Amino acid sequence: MISVHDAGHEGPFGALVGFREGLRQCLSRWGDALFELADAVLCAAGPVSSLVRLCVEPEFSRGHGSLYQGLAAGRVEVERLRDLLVAYRPAGWPPVFAVDASTVERCDAETSPQRGFYYHPSKHSAGQPIVAGWSYQWLCQLNGDADSWTAPMDIRRIAPAQDVVAATTGQVRDLLGRLGQTAMVPLFVFDAGYDPIALSHELAGERVQVLVRIRGDRVFYGPAPDRRRHARRGRPPRHGDRFDCKNPASWGEPGDVLTVSDDRYGRVRVQAWSRLHPRLGRQGHWAGMSLLPIVEGTVIRVQVERLPKPSGRANNTVLWLWHAGSGTPDLGVLWRAYLRRFDIEHTLRFAKNTLGWTAPGVRLPEQHDRWTWLIAACLTQLRLARPLVADQRLPWERPLQQHKLTPSRIRRGFRGIRQHLPMITRAAKPS
Repeated sequence: MISVHDAGHEGPFGALVGFREGLRQCLSRWGDALFELADAVLCAAGPVSSLVRLCVEPEFSRGHGSLYQGLAAGRVEVERLRDLLVAYRPAGWPPVFAVDASTVERCDAETSPQRGFYYHPSKHSAGQPIVAGWSYQWLCQLNGDADSWTAPMDIRRIAPAQDVVAATTGQVRDLLGRLGQTAMVPLFVFDAGYDPIALSHELAGERVQVLVRIRGDRVFYGPAPDRRRHARRGRPPRHGDRFDCKNPASWGEPGDVLTVSDDRYGRVRVQAWSRLHPRLGRQGHWAGMSLLPIVEGTVIRVQVERLPKPSGRANNTVLWLWHAGSGTPDLGVLWRAYLRRFDIEHTLRFAKNTLGWTAPGVRLPEQHDRWTWLIAACLTQLRLARPLVADQRLPWERPLQQHKLTPSRIRRGFRGIRQHLPMITRAAKPS
């Protein structure tokens, strides 16, 4: 396990230097070209819209052939880079992590292997909201502030034939092993596209919490009644009282209630019912099981007084969540943790629109894997440079305090910081 203090660097500037030195050691083949490519992404003026235009940036001292060769034949020591990202994670942030998948569109790349069809909110194919491409699952640490900063911890490409539940639980277990012992039980937050029951079942026994958004029409059941109260003949029931999220009369008294006042959402009321489970069927993740398990968890209902930005559509002020895992659920932490989950969407949008994560039109998925890890390293360097860069606002922008600076504004001043950083790569040899 890598430690920040092992490299002999202290303070924000030393942490940035230490991470860059560790990053260069993770790039074993065509490392200088890949490292300078990441610097070109960080220092480019404006959004990265084309890969080849990065070779004209002053930070990339090599020819455009080295740029393509680095992605085509370079090597990134992925396990070592994962250790580096965890070692330089924010020490003051709670162990709360968001997991979300994003698609790199390759609709017309018919010769590119391992493409799959994935959901897209705004694009359609054959009348369906799907696109062809590669799906990458990001795992980022969240902070408690209302901003767009996250800390990427791991990224994995999910193959079309791969089991999403198995891939997700493997990614969570891998991060748990790297985190070690933490004061708070690590909390992983998922959106409604993930199977909450399957994740809870596969991660049972781990020191982890799972928080997943569920639909408002789900039906759960309480614990089975005492076996002695039923007739001797026949199989005893496995399910207790019915809990219908649409029917308040079936809820009963909640086991825990929290009422708080929030500046953005007004009066917030959180209710929790523990020891509930769904009735499973032998399909999907549960196909082939002779005896279906009873997966218990806590169903949480969050109701807010108002939404920060009401839209023209009917605004739903009620949110349903599923929680399972170690320890007693802290309602004050859980409802805010899910709201902070949307910060990972800001990170993905910034990576796509500004850093150019989806800009390269490479043919092989392994080439885009290398580019993806460089983008994760760029996001980490921007976060480490956050206390070092002064605000460089445009004339029409409002001034911001240092702790309010966004990743875009930090990127504007990164070129000035890079001039003071030690030179790590070797000088290019002209041919």
